[in-house]
Amino acid sequence: MGMEDSSQCHLIAANPGGDDQSPPCALSSSSSPSSPSTVNQTLVLLQSGDPNLRVQAAKDIRRLTKTSQRYRRHFSDAVEPLVDMLCFGSDEANEAALAALLNLAVKDETQGRVKKIRGLRQDFIRSLRISAGREVGHYDVLKNKVNIIHAGALKPIINFLQSDNTTLQEHAVAALITLSASPANKPIISASGAIPHLVNILKRGSSQAKFDAVMALYNLSTHPENITLILQTEPLSPLITLLKSCKRSSKTAEKCTALIESLVAFDEGRTVLTSEEGGILAVVEILEGGSHQSREHAVGALLTMCQSDRSKYREPILREGVIPGLLELTVQGTAKSQSKARTLLRLLRESPYPRSELQADTLENIVCNIISQIDGEDQTGKAKQMLSEMVQVSMEQSLRHLQQRALVCTPADLPINTCSSEVPSK
Repeated sequence: MGMEDSSQCHLIAANPGGDDQSPPCALSSSSSPSSPSTVNQTLVLLQSGDPNLRVQAAKDIRRLTKTSQRYRRHFSDAVEPLVDMLCFGSDEANEAALAALLNLAVKDETQGRVKKIRGLRQDFIRSLRISAGREVGHYDVLKNKVNIIHAGALKPIINFLQSDNTTLQEHAVAALITLSASPANKPIISASGAIPHLVNILKRGSSQAKFDAVMALYNLSTHPENITLILQTEPLSPLITLLKSCKRSSKTAEKCTALIESLVAFDEGRTVLTSEEGGILAVVEILEGGSHQSREHAVGALLTMCQSDRSKYREPILREGVIPGLLELTVQGTAKSQSKARTLLRLLRESPYPRSELQADTLENIVCNIISQIDGEDQTGKAKQMLSEMVQVSMEQSLRHLQQRALVCTPADLPINTCSSEVPSK
């Protein structure tokens, strides 16, 4: 699909209701927050015979690992006792342990963000100083993901997906987002039977659980053998329902559309999308108003359908008013979107065969042909007007690009025309 896995889910907030304050016996007041004794004391309490102390230790781990890559590395030995709590604890213990495991496995994406206001030179120097440490931390988080699976966490997590406890279910789905970001875990998670439960949550779960289920399913779909397993659970209907209800520019819409693009590669997927009321329209609306990545997936899905059986899917696609969105993509989309949009426009015209030299296969002729079939010959002017607007936008973008190139390549003390020969003609 050409996209990275979704590994950043919502971190479990520390101290959401004031219950994360450690009792005096949990952590020594003389211990520094970053001292090894803090880690050692917490690990000891985590294996205590007192269930209350174990729950408190799990909450402390959740709090300490919420934003600290260092603590995620130091608490790697907590994985097995936390997994034990998943198997034998109360609902409170299950929630605390699952939240701690989730934070142990999540990579903190905020630490590596570049702050442009500091200047490129400062960022470059800073990145050299910390790159080695960051790579080690990333490796440890990946190791935590794998170790959590190997410690036996999947079975209780799958059980929690079916729980009536909404909080526990949401924590379980969020954990699967993170764990499924590891390539080594994808086939293991799918083999555990998680996919049908995730699709069931798409149908009946809370709003948060539905959003996270889409992310987890997307991660799993990037493993080649998993997409057929997902298709067998009939996910398209709930995916379309969710796509209609979420914000077009959202990450949820992006992942829904990416899954739909993968699923319509199969005849069963195409059949469901066309038979579902408003199915194709939902994809067309993302093509018109989604993020750049969502629009790329949307046009890819429609193109896949048309390429598989043009005579069957051409009319259903045209009926949903796809032409304006495709025209806009030909000049404003990503490189892949532009190429796919042009190819789809050619497939949507009346004849799939090349025109003669007297009737060139230009974008204008293709669109005029399509518009005349939909609204009548007198409406071909619509196509020309839309194309004129798109050409104007394209020319303005090209002009801005040339101006930016000129500014970049022109020294401040030289006139602009001294470097004009370096700007290629368009």
